[in-house]
Amino acid sequence: MQPVLELGASGDFSLWPVAACAPPGFLALSGTLTSAEVGTALMLIARCNDIDPDPAGDDRPPRPADPLGSFLHGLLTFEDLFAAGGLRVVDRSTGVTLVPGCCGGLEDWRDAYAVLDGTGWAFFGHSPDPAVERSGDSVRWIVDVERSDSPVIESSTAEARRLLGGVERDLLDYLALTGDWARLHLPDRYAGPVLDALVRVLAVPADGLTGRTS
Repeated sequence: MQPVLELGASGDFSLWPVAACAPPGFLALSGTLTSAEVGTALMLIARCNDIDPDPAGDDRPPRPADPLGSFLHGLLTFEDLFAAGGLRVVDRSTGVTLVPGCCGGLEDWRDAYAVLDGTGWAFFGHSPDPAVERSGDSVRWIVDVERSDSPVIESSTAEARRLLGGVERDLLDYLALTGDWARLHLPDRYAGPVLDALVRVLAVPADGLTGRTS
């Protein structure tokens, strides 16, 4: 089980170094990313939130004039942030793979915990429509609930909790890399706020970063 971001073309992006992207596909977040991949992940998340303030019903401040501040503006000012992606789950014994659907967000990855705690279902996007449900001590990761013959990955609730714990560790390790990366590639006025925004959108405890960044 991995936390992943949906890839988008990097195009002529030049605000910081990024890796070449070849959508469609996903970038898995972890502590093993290269510096360029760390930059790519930040670009993807910031781009998801790169939306102009709405003068009619938005109390966010206007975009700053400088290109870097303008691109980061949504990430740094939106209360509810979005990161296209989610959880990728692979059954290595069968090759069945569940991936996030369209409009699925990595910020919702903790919804799987609610399922384990007994609330029923969680959905992770559409086209395909992946979902997870609990039945007793079993968890079913359904690749596409709109298909009557959808492949399914089954696990115990204990195994699902262990895997979700691994997702949180991957996210914290990625954030530790990003903290170090930001101090090298972003001005001081942006480095700290960017990391704070990523902690929020990736839904991890800020105190989990203690001792992971230098």
